[in-house]
Amino acid sequence: MSKKKHPKSPLYHKNQKKSIGIAKQAINSTEPVENLCKTCAKQDKISGNPVDNQSSTCANPEENSENIVQKAQDSVQKPAKNPVQNSENAIKVTGLHKSFHLPTERASGLKQAIFNWLKGVKGYTEHKVLSGIDFEVKKGEFVGIVGRNGSGKSTLLKLLAQIYIPDSGKIEVNGTLVPFIELGVGFNPELTGRENVYLNGALLGFSNKEMDAMYDEIVHFAELEPFMDAKLKNYSSGMQVRLAFSIAIRARGDILILDEVLAVGDAEFQGKCNDYFASLHGGQTVILVTHSMENVRRFCDRAILIEQGKVAAEGSPEEVAKAYENLWQ
Repeated sequence: MSKKKHPKSPLYHKNQKKSIGIAKQAINSTEPVENLCKTCAKQDKISGNPVDNQSSTCANPEENSENIVQKAQDSVQKPAKNPVQNSENAIKVTGLHKSFHLPTERASGLKQAIFNWLKGVKGYTEHKVLSGIDFEVKKGEFVGIVGRNGSGKSTLLKLLAQIYIPDSGKIEVNGTLVPFIELGVGFNPELTGRENVYLNGALLGFSNKEMDAMYDEIVHFAELEPFMDAKLKNYSSGMQVRLAFSIAIRARGDILILDEVLAVGDAEFQGKCNDYFASLHGGQTVILVTHSMENVRRFCDRAILIEQGKVAAEGSPEEVAKAYENLWQ
């Protein structure tokens, strides 16, 4: 994505160069300020410009030296205290619409189908899930998406992951996207844990060479080193979930999508997952769909509330969490 280049603005006006030069001397020099002001006065005499004793120029050496220093500091551009590290979009969604057809009456035969057609009965109703969704996610942001059941959160994630195709609208994804929407999707119980790691990597779009580089890290995070050559059907449900979760979060994708799953397994493994997500800020783009306002407040940089298929609120985690909690009041 191309970035616009902005022309450089001058740091100060030409007629301020002398005063700023004196100010820089005042900042860096160990000489008394009065001596520097006398020097300034001498320079004015040499230039032939009269110095008014009542004017602000060197009338009071202590006062005016401070003014010059202050003006010099104000005129020089300073970096922002909290600069935006990543202004480039990781995801941009514009005018997104999605609907599903819900069957209402099924024709038992050709005669019934003809009668339904003559009556204008379609046999289905259109259920609109998303209606004009617009939002952006910057690179390195941790964004939470919240809302009531049936509001369209999971459908939105599946659209981002290209599992569904939108009716209309545009989705721009800048980077490799790793979805973790349903536990165990893509696993084959007849294959070993090692083979399932490479199978999942292939489904996520990674080559064998890329998975070779990530394999040790995935297995170490899942804490399943002794069991990787055993068939997946012999794993406990907790072991399968840990392996799937480790593939999702340790695979080196640019964007991680999580649907209502932030930590899995026992208490110790959940603490390990929480520590991992706490260390992600600015390093990886994460989109989390959750009903836990505690996780939103703890991990997210920004949050979005979806209600009846539309963006009802967007802003800081605290503001959106309160808006979500107010839905039941």
